Amino acid sequence: MTGPNLLGDRAGAVADLGLADADAGAVIAAWRECVRRILAAVGWAEEPLWVRVFAGGASVGFAAPRDALYAATEVNEWAVAAAAARLDGTEEPSFDQAATHLRALIEAESNPALRTLERAAECRDVAFSSDDEHVSVGLGTGARCWPAGDLPAPEAVDWERIHDVPVALVTGTNGKTTTVRLLRAMIRAAGLVAGVSTTDWIGVGDEIVATGDWSGPGGARRVLRDPRVEMAVLETARGGMLRRGLAVQRAEVALITNIAEDHLGEFGVGDLQGLADAKFVVARVARHLVLNADDEVLRERALSPDLAVGWFGLDPAAPGLRERLAAGAEACVLDDGELVRHGAAGRETVLPVAEIPATLGGAARHNVANAAAAVAVASALGLSLDAVRAGLRSFANSAEENPGRLNEFELGGVRVLVDFAHNPHAMEPLMDLVAALPAQRRALILGQAGDRDDAAIRALAQVAVRAAPDRVFLKEMAEYQRGRIAGEVVQLLHEELCASGLPPQAVQRCDSELAAARAALSWAARGDLLLLLSHAQRPAVLALLTLLHNAGWQAGQPLPAADGRSGA
Repeated sequence: MTGPNLLGDRAGAVADLGLADADAGAVIAAWRECVRRILAAVGWAEEPLWVRVFAGGASVGFAAPRDALYAATEVNEWAVAAAAARLDGTEEPSFDQAATHLRALIEAESNPALRTLERAAECRDVAFSSDDEHVSVGLGTGARCWPAGDLPAPEAVDWERIHDVPVALVTGTNGKTTTVRLLRAMIRAAGLVAGVSTTDWIGVGDEIVATGDWSGPGGARRVLRDPRVEMAVLETARGGMLRRGLAVQRAEVALITNIAEDHLGEFGVGDLQGLADAKFVVARVARHLVLNADDEVLRERALSPDLAVGWFGLDPAAPGLRERLAAGAEACVLDDGELVRHGAAGRETVLPVAEIPATLGGAARHNVANAAAAVAVASALGLSLDAVRAGLRSFANSAEENPGRLNEFELGGVRVLVDFAHNPHAMEPLMDLVAALPAQRRALILGQAGDRDDAAIRALAQVAVRAAPDRVFLKEMAEYQRGRIAGEVVQLLHEELCASGLPPQAVQRCDSELAAARAALSWAARGDLLLLLSHAQRPAVLALLTLLHNAGWQAGQPLPAADGRSGA
């Protein structure tokens, strides 16, 4: 763990154990004895221990110096092995040999110059960050970075030029990426250079500096070390927090968009409360916390008197919200078709949702919520209301600005929407949107990754039926089989669609996501609406739609063949 994490506030090492629930107490007790013994032997006797028990297992670990984290994992592995041997009645691994070996590992990994620089940054109240290759102090325009093996003495650093920039962390189950990009537009409108990390790319100002999933601590560090960045907004995914912890020790504000079922069963997170625990890691480092007033789990968590919370939501009558606003809480809520901000300046109208392009005139309620969340975060960052309004007005659901998030194409009389939604919680507002938009017929492409259980896959099909589709094109995603055999996920979806009332002839199975998109376009006629849920081959799907748009394609015309020639 390279930073604050689910178990503790510091860097350290964690081992995840699979255990019968009845054995957890004995195993953890044995581990505590063994790990305390070996920590004392390597000179880490004062480091705090971490334990988290969950159904079917436990996570056990301890804080450790950040320049010896690889060695720390070896220390923990010895303690686990010694505890297992003690409980099994087998021979315990040699303590003396292990202590000698582990001290040597710690010495080899040790970087005294790193620890000295870390203490100097802490004394000056500026950020410090390190990884295998680089060490940095300060953030953004105030950052300075060096190779990990060639660090200066603190007195050689020009500390007057070192400073931090405001940082916002954005986490939650759904809505993270769009909210980050809305904030990027607001920061741009304020005349500042935004640095953002997302599941699709890293952006600095108007430049995309790297593509791919950068929602973990590596992406955060890359943004925060860029000397052009004046304000940073970091998408902070569950997986990165559970695997490595956070990249920052503090942030101006952290947003949790919602808590919904997704990725349950991984890293000991088996239910919504466990997922909320993981998401609330951001609260360990944030001065301000922004939560969704419409989310029951988040409302319950905010009862803690230790949390200074701002709010966003679509329901001004959400339980407890009026009382919180009366008590002076800050919030941005939907009220009679307008986003309204509550805070120190009183009640201020931000914009009618009809003037926010991302909301499709207010019909895309999930993007109304994302816009409200962005407003609340922007307020905590100190952005002006004029910049907030300009950012909301300028941000479009285009494939260039927000790829894969409600991108809209008009193709020869066919309305096409492309979205990344991949779990029931994200699907529900989309299906309601599709059902509400005018159309002669409606179709969607649907698929799911294989690492969800059968119930979650079937739930996706149940939600899809809410859109009353005339046709569903099921897609194989070979890239995301994740332990399933080919055709297994599609079969589950097919069965559940039919069980939920869709006629069998309304379901068509396709070999890939791109093949499903082509089949949907070939089926469509003028006046139809297509929702293409795109994940595995999204760039190819967007490229095809862009090609058709630029070519003036009309519904019913042949599609270009895969090689670009005319074809069906």
